[in-house]
Amino acid sequence: MSDPVGDLLHLMDLERLEVDLFRGQSPENETNQRVFGGQVIAQSLVAAYRTVDTETRTCHSLHAYFLRPGDPNIPIIYEVDRSRDGGSFTTRRVVAIQHGKQIFNMAASFHKLEEGWHHQHDKPDVPEADTLDDRIEWRKKFAERLPERHRGHFLRPRPIEIREVDPLDPLKPEKVSDVQHLWFRVRREIDEQPWLHHCLMAYASDMALLGTGNRPHGVSWMTGELMSASLDHAMWFHAPINFSDWHLYTMDSPYAGGARSFNRGSIFSRDGQLVASVAQEGLMRPVKPRSK
Repeated sequence: MSDPVGDLLHLMDLERLEVDLFRGQSPENETNQRVFGGQVIAQSLVAAYRTVDTETRTCHSLHAYFLRPGDPNIPIIYEVDRSRDGGSFTTRRVVAIQHGKQIFNMAASFHKLEEGWHHQHDKPDVPEADTLDDRIEWRKKFAERLPERHRGHFLRPRPIEIREVDPLDPLKPEKVSDVQHLWFRVRREIDEQPWLHHCLMAYASDMALLGTGNRPHGVSWMTGELMSASLDHAMWFHAPINFSDWHLYTMDSPYAGGARSFNRGSIFSRDGQLVASVAQEGLMRPVKPRSK
């Protein structure tokens, strides 16, 4: 029986090759030509966490760059540099390597628990997750319009359950506001260390953010007129996370230009706590017809 969540947890279980050297795998039978960016973010964060005292410190921020497309057919080597171990903060740098070259690098900072002043923006007032369709059910409405070779990948079971508040036709999107909301969570209950929930949310945070800048222009990578890719990714964790429960991911894109879009996200727990913030710049390049 298929277990996408189990498969994802297996991807997070990096093999330790040396004290600060790890090896990660990609999903078996992967049909994508490149590794999903969220996978590399999450595996890099796992590698960093494996060198930190997780009983006293949690990641509060990460800043990463995608340098080359990842090859899903070979392992990824993660090299961790223990940049600093301070009294309150711990800093790590992670480099992901394939074919002898960097494909990704990330700096992550970890902080011990401290008390301080608190404020946050309110969670947007949107329909609850239980009132919305699962993304896979929504996609079934469009599957017949796809080439048969793409349908299996389009509808395959996924470890992250997503329910969009205002989903768009992926093959013929309308021009709409750049603001979008979706609910997401791990598809089944998991009993894992709290720090791993950070890694799983980092994995999922790359799933919809890149497309936010496309919305005002009515374009999609599935229409063949857009070349898109994540260029960087930054994330801040504000609170403990239980990613087995629903979280609201609210996103906007305040700017696009020069073949790039800038996208932001705020992630709220179901009870309204802001648990994470995300920012990303992505390639948004028009595909030009080839000259004959």
